[in-house]
Amino acid sequence: MTRNLSRRAALGAAAALPAAALLPVGLRAQAPWKPTQNVRMVVPAAPGGTTDIVARLLAAYLTEAWGQSCVVDNKSGAGGVIGSTEVVKSAPDGNTILMGNIGPQSIAYSLYRNMPYTPASLIPVSNVITAPNVLVVHPSVPATTVPEFVAWLKAQNGKASYASSGTGQSPHLCGAWFLQLTGTKAEHIPYRGAAPALTDLAAGVTQFFFDNLTTAIEFVRAGKLRALGLTSAQRNPMVPDLVPINETMPELKPFDVSTWFGVFLPANTPKPIVDSLNLQMKAWLADPKTLDRFKTMAGFPAYGTPDQFKAFVDAQIAQWKGVIDKEGLKLDVN
Repeated sequence: MTRNLSRRAALGAAAALPAAALLPVGLRAQAPWKPTQNVRMVVPAAPGGTTDIVARLLAAYLTEAWGQSCVVDNKSGAGGVIGSTEVVKSAPDGNTILMGNIGPQSIAYSLYRNMPYTPASLIPVSNVITAPNVLVVHPSVPATTVPEFVAWLKAQNGKASYASSGTGQSPHLCGAWFLQLTGTKAEHIPYRGAAPALTDLAAGVTQFFFDNLTTAIEFVRAGKLRALGLTSAQRNPMVPDLVPINETMPELKPFDVSTWFGVFLPANTPKPIVDSLNLQMKAWLADPKTLDRFKTMAGFPAYGTPDQFKAFVDAQIAQWKGVIDKEGLKLDVN
């Protein structure tokens, strides 16, 4: 025979249960995922650039938070496609992370004919930092404003050269788009990352570079390079004297580019791993030490949920497809 519990007995039984057991299944807290072996964070660029810098900052934080080593592994080449492909092919177990960026995670899909992966091959976890590019020139270039620089370029008649951190990266397309809008010519010299490109520019091997502000700013502050303008439509409080390039000449009004860097995991990575890493990144991006470091890099933290970051990446892919198709740029992954 079934007996009904009294109200007092029911309350007593409930009190004896763990608190988590009283919550609806969907609200019960899960223990955060932690890796059980060393984690590799792949940087699809050479050491010294912004992708590398932010990856090392995050890897150090995760190592401390997890009590498990997170090691940065630089795999440059093909505008970031080589390193990204390595992550795509890795096991979806959270032990291989990609510090991606605007190049291989948005531009490359329209730029390359033979892409070895698709947007669905990677799970966006969170954006990390956004920043404009900056037009920097070697001190030998006799220009202190963008109009003066355009006049100098026209006089060079294609003899000048510009560096990039890799074919298909935003610095490359910034340069290509700038030349198209101004009706000028220059030779593109791609490098395996921003660091070697900046070194050669400072040595006078090339004449100009649309580099990420976060890496070029130190060369500008040291007087090794001269900054002429920002690629974003907004001014940056870290460099208040630099004007947006699209304010300098009527033909450059459409010119508006901001670069970004974010974390991705291989497709099919379990959602608890994705969500756990996202929460770790949220805490890291809110840390005062991180905020102070980003200020010195002239960049802004850009945390987002996985869904928010995916929507952002999808919009970036569509934006760059329009630019690349209009410019008629098509390359092969070598």
